[in-house]
Amino acid sequence: MSHLFAATFRETLTRACAAFPRIAYPGADLKRAAVAITLVEADDGSGETAFLLTRRAAAMRAHAGQWALPGGRCDPGETLEQAALRELEEELGVTLPASEILGVLDDYPTRSGYVISPVVAWLDGACEMRLNPAEVASAHRIRLDHIGDETAVSFETIPESPRPVIRMRIGDQHLHAPTAALVYQLRELVAGRVTRVADLDQPVFAWR
Repeated sequence: MSHLFAATFRETLTRACAAFPRIAYPGADLKRAAVAITLVEADDGSGETAFLLTRRAAAMRAHAGQWALPGGRCDPGETLEQAALRELEEELGVTLPASEILGVLDDYPTRSGYVISPVVAWLDGACEMRLNPAEVASAHRIRLDHIGDETAVSFETIPESPRPVIRMRIGDQHLHAPTAALVYQLRELVAGRVTRVADLDQPVFAWR
């Protein structure tokens, strides 16, 4: 299914985000974090909608070199939305006003002691990214229609967990949870479905 980067698609997705029955993590035992799922126009001339995905810098202390959404731990007193926009600016040099936030999807508790809140935002018009080399090795625009195919997502079983482990194919690479789970929920919402993802596990290498 095609999702052209146009005002009509933004309006449709805005309504879907507003109606989304978000589930927030109820406890206070995990550290709060927020990520930005930022929708942009694809950079291949197709006019399709994409989202921004980063490759973490090799020198990062945690999860170095892995695929990730811009984001990080919430500062004291910050809302989820404020944290996501701050991290987007710190990592990619992209400044967005709060009016460009479409909504917040389900919280995702991680194996490493965080609960991540995905904030969906819209980036309209041309924007030159300024990557923070201490955190980001590269940034990419991944088309929504490329992850919309059923073959793009797979679920595996591992002996260490009774929960299914999600993998999402991006070209010849794979995303894993938590990033894959968050993007998968967005994909499902774009398709008109409400799909929960908190029960999707991470691969063992991401448990730290």
